[in-house]
Amino acid sequence: MDISVVIPLLNEDESLNELHDWIAKVMQSNRYSYEILFIDDGSTDNSWEVIENLSKKNENVKGIRFQKNYGKSQALNAGFKVVKGNVVITMDADLQDSPDEIPELYDLIVKEGYDLISGWKKKRYDSKIRKNIPSKLFNAAARKTSGLKLHDFNCGLKAYKNEVVKNVDVNGEMHRYIPVLAKNAGFNKIGEKVVIHQARKYGVTKFGMDRFINGFLDLITIWFLSKFGKRPMHLFGLLGTLMFVIGFLFAFYLGIDKIFIHPEGRLITQRPQFYISLITMVIGTQFFLAGFLGEIILKSKTDSKRYSISKNLNL
Repeated sequence: MDISVVIPLLNEDESLNELHDWIAKVMQSNRYSYEILFIDDGSTDNSWEVIENLSKKNENVKGIRFQKNYGKSQALNAGFKVVKGNVVITMDADLQDSPDEIPELYDLIVKEGYDLISGWKKKRYDSKIRKNIPSKLFNAAARKTSGLKLHDFNCGLKAYKNEVVKNVDVNGEMHRYIPVLAKNAGFNKIGEKVVIHQARKYGVTKFGMDRFINGFLDLITIWFLSKFGKRPMHLFGLLGTLMFVIGFLFAFYLGIDKIFIHPEGRLITQRPQFYISLITMVIGTQFFLAGFLGEIILKSKTDSKRYSISKNLNL
């Protein structure tokens, strides 16, 4: 199979028929073998009924329905597990991503050998204050932290080699950082393509300003996990040992001072420096134990179920 199109959605029943017809037209005109996988992330409108009707008309339409709303990352995770196409395209269901971009994205993966191509919505039709300016700040921080020279990490329109989506674990709200996850998994040929951004035709956006706050927190998390996720003792053990040694040396100096230099001076317990050194040793010990426990957890952890699927279509 040439292409799998993965579309996570929440309450987008008005746009699904038009989006399906647009994608099918592009696929047929380019003679691609394909599948369209809709992941219904707990919609409360008629989205699932629309997907069921589409699957009856087109055998290439498949669907996953979540029991409730789990978030875009979990929807993508579920989709990535079952896709079969050599190239996987992700896009949003709100018609702001253009399916006409698919042939060029496909060629960049197949003919030019990219592992991942991220869309860049260079010209946007969103609110400048609510979305554009926070998005630019967020992307600048992501570039600095990750080392990837991408302009639009959060663009939903992306293309991947199949091996990429099978080797990245998208959880929490990490869908913004799939290029970073791919880089950390060893896929280094990551590029960018300017894509068309269209004004929303139906409904309202499902994301608010809180996504940027969560995005920055997730960015810190992914930076930490990429550096120390597999070896927490390297960070916590080092900090703990360093703090313990500093505290111990300070306490040792206070002891020497009391015994040999100023034996007639105040008791050690009456000096605030003693308590500073004591607290430093205690905190150092806690850091060391945190690293030790992190190592134990990593060695004993098992994958837990992150979402519940109520229905599948054609899978």
